Amino acid sequence: MMKYAVVMILTLAITQGYSQQKPWSGKFEQLDQLLPTPNTYRSSSGAPGPEYWQQQADYEISVSINDDTQVLTGSETITYFNRAPESLTYLWVQLDQNIEAPGSIAQTSRTNSIADSIPAKNLASSLGELYKGGFTIKSVKDAQGNNLPVLVNNTMMRVDLPKPLKRGEQFVFSIEWSYNINDRMLGGMNGRGGMEYFPADKNYIYTMAQWFPRMCVFDDYEGWQNKQFLGAGEFTLTFGNYKVRITVPADHIVGATGWLQNPSEVLTREQIDRFQKAQKSYDQQVWIVTAEEALKKEKERSKKTSIWVFHAENVRDFAFATSRKFIWDAQAVKLSSSTVLAQSLYSKEAVPLWSKESTKAVKNALEVYSERTFDYPYPTAYSVNWVGGGMEYPMISFNGRRPKPDGTYDQRTLESMVGVIVHEVGHNWFPMIVNSDERQWTWMDEGLNSFLDKETTRLRYPTFDATSGTPKGIVSYMKGDKSIMRPVMGSSDNQSTSFGPNGYTKPS
Repeated sequence: MMKYAVVMILTLAITQGYSQQKPWSGKFEQLDQLLPTPNTYRSSSGAPGPEYWQQQADYEISVSINDDTQVLTGSETITYFNRAPESLTYLWVQLDQNIEAPGSIAQTSRTNSIADSIPAKNLASSLGELYKGGFTIKSVKDAQGNNLPVLVNNTMMRVDLPKPLKRGEQFVFSIEWSYNINDRMLGGMNGRGGMEYFPADKNYIYTMAQWFPRMCVFDDYEGWQNKQFLGAGEFTLTFGNYKVRITVPADHIVGATGWLQNPSEVLTREQIDRFQKAQKSYDQQVWIVTAEEALKKEKERSKKTSIWVFHAENVRDFAFATSRKFIWDAQAVKLSSSTVLAQSLYSKEAVPLWSKESTKAVKNALEVYSERTFDYPYPTAYSVNWVGGGMEYPMISFNGRRPKPDGTYDQRTLESMVGVIVHEVGHNWFPMIVNSDERQWTWMDEGLNSFLDKETTRLRYPTFDATSGTPKGIVSYMKGDKSIMRPVMGSSDNQSTSFGPNGYTKPS
């Protein structure tokens, strides 16, 4: 031990002396000491070994949205399967909405600046006067209805188990919760879910993401993945099966992860016929809800409710969107091994751009990504219009860009809108199917996906500008200030100016 310490001291002294003479760059450093030791769970290449394992979490969820108070209320039963070669005495659950709770780590560590001119409502929101976010956890109980001890630590919740959960066993528990839905026009959730209010017709579009308590990952290389959610680093999640019941006003249209189980209970006979027709329409899209029908619902505003039921198998998350404003079109996409239904949901404010381009972009992404990697394994892929950029979840993505109020749009808006849709639909492969750890390694989903979305643009939209994500597009950054650059293998939360180049364009 003493000999080892002396050697380490000498090594550090030599290294320090060398670094003082010449800055270390590490461009050609060997990686041996940085790579994990291979074992029975993972080989030396990182591929699954003969005893590789993954945990599983199945969800049965009932959720409702109050269209008058904008409060989401939910209850869920989680069945957690322990396949790890050790017993667990507690579980960790993600509470992503707590990023918006007063005094959260994300808020107290966030660096913001206020412009010279800012709308009063935005200023009030930035000062925390209008919106009080975060989960209200009403109960956490086991299958027998007994309260479970819990510890909430910002965006994480530890659930202590009544007895150790051995390998091969499963544990069933339930959570009840609610929260105030954030107004996306005022920011919040760092670009994820929320609502958009339309003053002209006094209606909302709800795009609900990271809306329920979700199991943290427990794996062989890190144990519990319970890092706090700060905004930039997104998530890594456990695969499972979902049965979700969504209660909304009866005139709403809902799109979600999974396949609709009860169309006869939530759609009219005519809409059902159109929905079935769309599933066989390979040459053109079919409007299941027309612009005229959506406009009529905007004005009538039903006070009744309906329950939409969705099932999804072998996915790592669940998101949904709902509004009475939604126009709905869809088209079948034939892949080599299956047929997928490409679907779009958007309001009248997005017509005519979205009615022409959204479902087409979904189709192009599904086809090109399937050709270049593997066939899309799920039955559907939604593109939902919202205000903002883009965000992805299994089988559904929320995508921005709209035409001007008079319905016109320029080439830049078109290219941006198509690019966002292709990119977010592409995220179904990376990371939703190839389950990389987004909180740890941004480039493993964003970089691979950026390369493939540029390939889709090159093949299906040859007149579009596709400079970003190419060697030409990264030149200006690489010629810039080296002091602010960070390695590509950097955590999402530890990068600022280098986040885009390192996560997206350099890997692409």
